[in-house]
Amino acid sequence: MSKASAQASGQSEALAELLALLGDRLTTSLPIREAHGRDESWHPVIAPDAVAFATSTEDVAAIIRICARHRFPVIPFGRGTSLEGHISAPHGGLSLDLSRMNRIIEVHADDLDVHLEAGVTRKALNIHLRDMGLFFPIDPGADASLGGMAATRASGTNAVRYGTMRENVLNITAVMADGRIVRTARRARKSSAGYDLTRLLVGSEGTLGVITELTLRLYGIPEAISSGVVSFPNFESAIDAVIVTIQSGLPMARIEFLDEVQVAACNRYSKLSLPETPLLLVEFHGSEASVAEQAERFGAIAAEYGGGGFEWATKPEDRTRLWEARHNALYASLALQPGKKGLITDVCVPISRLAEAIKGTKEDLAKSSLVAPMVGHVGDGNFHLIMLIDPEKPEEVAEAKRIHDRMVARVLSLDGTCTGEHGIGEGKIKFLEAEHGEGIAVMRAIKQALDPLNILNPGKMFSA
Repeated sequence: MSKASAQASGQSEALAELLALLGDRLTTSLPIREAHGRDESWHPVIAPDAVAFATSTEDVAAIIRICARHRFPVIPFGRGTSLEGHISAPHGGLSLDLSRMNRIIEVHADDLDVHLEAGVTRKALNIHLRDMGLFFPIDPGADASLGGMAATRASGTNAVRYGTMRENVLNITAVMADGRIVRTARRARKSSAGYDLTRLLVGSEGTLGVITELTLRLYGIPEAISSGVVSFPNFESAIDAVIVTIQSGLPMARIEFLDEVQVAACNRYSKLSLPETPLLLVEFHGSEASVAEQAERFGAIAAEYGGGGFEWATKPEDRTRLWEARHNALYASLALQPGKKGLITDVCVPISRLAEAIKGTKEDLAKSSLVAPMVGHVGDGNFHLIMLIDPEKPEEVAEAKRIHDRMVARVLSLDGTCTGEHGIGEGKIKFLEAEHGEGIAVMRAIKQALDPLNILNPGKMFSA
């Protein structure tokens, strides 16, 4: 039997066993398969052969054991909000949808943590926590699943104060490539017991195990929250203000950068009237007195660098309006040129090199015909570019990739990283290798040890 015939036979047998196990929770419907091969990125849709809807950790284990026997690839799926082609199926296989695993199992308010299933979304969790005076701060913008956020090591607008998923996941329950169920830690806030399996799985993008349950760190809702917008004459002034703010130790909750192109897009899309120059959108958390002091100190720093026209928002509805506009930046950008796709990328540099990294990218864009809004979680040196392209025009795709490659090469030369929060997926494989060098061999060895058949999200992160 040829290799192709053996693969087809294995696929047929796997699907037959999965159908017997799952019944109508397994589908081969083309529209559903295509929806599970499409994320928010510009990468082409590559549909899986089937989609399975899991309802428990034990369910996932049974599914993976079947797939392992037949070497049938498994691609974990949360909400489809990833940005680097994480959920496409270049080798076919099964999209394992965890969205029905959406139970918040137990909130330990006294210990400030929560145990939940991977399909719970961040918005659903915060609605559940609100009346307890608690919240989960990691906010990538999209209403992503918390399992997916752990798998991609997500962060977002609050990372400058609260960290990323890496700092806020205490424990993971995962199903490994052979169907074993592993719990990586207990609820204790620190441990010196063995290898740190939790951190190994956070950011592994579904290539080492399927995350089914998590224990997350929670925080008390601040007594006072204040947001504000300040515009600057140019991006250099805005970034200089950010650097001084962070270096001075001012405890910002959020400090976001929007360039003039992004501000114009947000004005049109979200019906705002902000000055169409580079701006910083900031937020402070704490007591009434500390928030007022932080705002005053930041205002003084911003004024030194030409910032003006402060608009402070202390009412919840005003803050919500500002942050909704920021979270809708992608859709606002796409609305600038309807019909085009966004080649979306992110990089991250040490805060002292941020102005240099942005300057080089802006100079490349000035020589290009592409429209490309820029936003950034600049408090931790992370910024994003949304290059609008027509995927059917090779010259536009090539130009976007050229700018993208130069952007990544530049940040690597500044001791930065090819991605601060989007992850590798299939879109940044070559850059991961450039960034980590011989470290890639160690990563491959871990992958081989934990997934020797290469069935977990193959074709992502690096070529095994």
